[in-house]
Amino acid sequence: MPEFSYIAKEKSGRSVKGLLSGIDEQEVLRNLSSQGLFPVEVRAAVEKRGLSNIGGSKVSSAQLSRFYSQLSDLLSSGVPLLRALLLMEEQSSNARLKKILTDIREQVSDGNHLAEALRRHPKTFPDFALSLIEAGEEGSFVEDALHRLAEFTEHQDDMRAKVLGSMIYPIFLLVFGSLVVSVMLVYFVPQFQPIFDRMEASGGLHWTTNTLMFISDFMQAYWLGVGLLIVALIYAFQKFRSSERGRRLVDQVLIYEVKIGNNIVGPGLIFRRLAIARFTRVLGTLLLNGVPMLRSLQISKNATGNIILSDAVAVASEQMSTGKSLAGPLRRSKQFPPDVVEMISVGEESNTLERVLVDIATRMEKRTTQQLDIFVRMLEPLMLLLLAGVVLFIVLALLLPILRSSNMV
Repeated sequence: MPEFSYIAKEKSGRSVKGLLSGIDEQEVLRNLSSQGLFPVEVRAAVEKRGLSNIGGSKVSSAQLSRFYSQLSDLLSSGVPLLRALLLMEEQSSNARLKKILTDIREQVSDGNHLAEALRRHPKTFPDFALSLIEAGEEGSFVEDALHRLAEFTEHQDDMRAKVLGSMIYPIFLLVFGSLVVSVMLVYFVPQFQPIFDRMEASGGLHWTTNTLMFISDFMQAYWLGVGLLIVALIYAFQKFRSSERGRRLVDQVLIYEVKIGNNIVGPGLIFRRLAIARFTRVLGTLLLNGVPMLRSLQISKNATGNIILSDAVAVASEQMSTGKSLAGPLRRSKQFPPDVVEMISVGEESNTLERVLVDIATRMEKRTTQQLDIFVRMLEPLMLLLLAGVVLFIVLALLLPILRSSNMV
């Protein structure tokens, strides 16, 4: 009998963790409820034996999308599951995916369900994918579940590519500009040092020149220390970011919104809407495929990628278990825009929540992509102006003493 790990709360509010054996998750949930515990999270315990030797390059989301799509096509064409897995195993060009498919095929041949075989590889197959496939197996629509999963994975990959593609040019400007200025300060500016020393002895230098020479001398003397300091700060930030307190603080800053009048500006609006769009799309997709509401919320709360929003969804999940709606707790959290909460409320009343959630995700992604494009277009000239201003300061600081000396002559 399979084992399930669980996180539950006692009536006093204290959290407890443990393992329970059961036929499925529903039986484990019933056992926990009979013990007076409120289930927060229940998932199948992953069998670690025999998986540590799986190596090779990482399985990308594009490869996973192709896997879901091809498996769906083969099953829809009447190819038996074992035969389909063998064909995909033989055709796979990714060493890691090939070994994973071998293990999955062996598990299925031993009588395990496809979802159980996939669950042995949590680093490759996320929880929401396992839940979709599990629901498909229970409802005899696994081909459709795999097709939806392929579309979802491809869509998320496209969104990620759009966001990263929008930020490539600003990041290039920042890195290239920093390198140009650093080279000028360390190698170009010191060539003027003898000339400026004579001018300072005769009549003094402009404050811009003195400031530039001080920065240049500092960079020459301590460039290694400055580099090590930057590396140390990045390392310290990563360590702080990995802690519970650090992650909470950084996530709060990322979604912080600045209000000017009735308008909300700043990158926080973009980060928040992208996170909410991920949450609503995952939740809607799970519900469309027959996954129970509480289980869907447990999975989709982690899809936000933001601990502040995840906590708000977790609170809503706890309150829904007592018979309350989803819209109410989300509204009280003040982390979700009023229009999103209102659409969720209408979806609950009309019993079309799953489709409303997918519509919300589509609209928010489209709107956020437009806002991201505007933000990047504004960021590019601002960074160019900043780089031009720094270069202009260096040029003026170098030329002013020469111009002053020529006027004196």
